Amino acid sequence: MRDQAHLLGYVQHVTSPRPVAIIPSVLPADFSRLGEEVEALAAAGVDRLQFDVMDGRFVPNLTFGPDVIASLRDRTDMPFEAHLMVEQPDQLAHRYVEAGCEMLIVHAEACKHLHRTLGHIRELGAQPAVALNPSTPATEVAHVLDLVDMVLVMTVNPGFGGQPYISTMEAKVAEIAAMATAAGHEIDIEVDGGIGPTTISGAAAAGANFLVAGSALYRDPQGLAHAVSDLRQRAATARGTST
Repeated sequence: MRDQAHLLGYVQHVTSPRPVAIIPSVLPADFSRLGEEVEALAAAGVDRLQFDVMDGRFVPNLTFGPDVIASLRDRTDMPFEAHLMVEQPDQLAHRYVEAGCEMLIVHAEACKHLHRTLGHIRELGAQPAVALNPSTPATEVAHVLDLVDMVLVMTVNPGFGGQPYISTMEAKVAEIAAMATAAGHEIDIEVDGGIGPTTISGAAAAGANFLVAGSALYRDPQGLAHAVSDLRQRAATARGTST
């Protein structure tokens, strides 16, 4: 496996630096105070918010739908992204756009016609993005990179927060970064799962610039603002860019 220094040199060779974004998942938040939690995350300096939408079928968990997201839209002007961990994302895609999500992330594994689904999201006026589970190879997105604004590499198996980081996904991140550059597509690469102070550098050095953190933000004894600042600095240092 490539060490971190090798990955950093490789990514700097094949890509131009893209800005680092720290994106909280609201999954660990107190759902009884979700509006206040969203405002607190915004005040802590995050760049956007991710809503993990789970249907109990594609993943073994249930979370929330578009009505909950819509109820939070007036609490902040930060962009919202919906990570649709659902079996049939096309059916309700329009509802999440109407709820105020600027980006919809669908799973390659859930879409029978991925090309069509991504085009549909763009037609709805949202930014399309595609996610890959840990066992799904990078080649699954090779022919849709022209349709997406972002690729999400899952660094845990989706469905639950607080899982340990799968470090072998860093090679997949680097592979997707190289594929996008070779094809002339400027896209963001996001990682989600187990991201915290000890893992964010490896993911960022591999080529990820959008970094989703959940439990790590809430565990920081110095609070959310410190957690966001610390993760941002670690990622920027690993990528060789400024914060």
